[in-house]
Amino acid sequence: MSKNTNDSANPVLTFEGKKYLINELSNEIKESIKILQIAETQVQMHQDTLKLLSISRNSIANQLKEQLKNLE
Repeated sequence: MSKNTNDSANPVLTFEGKKYLINELSNEIKESIKILQIAETQVQMHQDTLKLLSISRNSIANQLKEQLKNLE
């Protein structure tokens, strides 16, 4: 789903290859679009969080590896 806002007076929604004038859609559909956008934002935020956690985990594992080397 992408929202093309080249003309802010007539925003266009592109969904599954079709274009829709947002101003001509029902309020129910507009609400569904808003909820979908929120869901997509949340998914992206959680994917970013997972990336950060993975980087942190790798850094801690490398730190542990260095600490254990010193015991040998």
